[in-house]
Amino acid sequence: MTDTGFHGALRWPLPDEQQGGSNNRFFIDTEFTDFRQCQLISLAIVGENGDEFYGERTDFDPALCSDFVRAVVLPQLGQFEGRAMPFAALREALRGWLVSVPRDTGPVLCYDYETDLNLFRFLMGGPLPGGWRIENIAGQRDRTRLAAYYARHGGEHHALHDARANAYACAG
Repeated sequence: MTDTGFHGALRWPLPDEQQGGSNNRFFIDTEFTDFRQCQLISLAIVGENGDEFYGERTDFDPALCSDFVRAVVLPQLGQFEGRAMPFAALREALRGWLVSVPRDTGPVLCYDYETDLNLFRFLMGGPLPGGWRIENIAGQRDRTRLAAYYARHGGEHHALHDARANAYACAG
């Protein structure tokens, strides 16, 4: 099954005053099969405070993967024991993690790529828990810090490493 339902789907209303502006940012990244037949493969969220969520789907269709994904993304899967699961279990794990984040701190989900946010929304199947906000940080990442992160740690095109790199690139 292709996750085509995420295209333009599940948009929860966010008043303008709820767009960004917090010091408690959480950076999201995803990996997916292909741009045309898009299925979520993995999703990571990394907080400035050190909290992290990471999960991989075991039930995506490898036949839908682009050559790039087969060559670069798939070989990086399986690095974190116990984090591979079917879509429904990944949804529940993500929802559980999100509600565990203290909402009184005004958490902000930061994304740099619209597809990441859309796949996140599709996986959630509903709105973020109350108290969360969303911010597009595409133009806010320090490219020098981003390159330095990858030079030191590697892992580009792995959702957890990319989310960590974005957090690093937006710090300081």
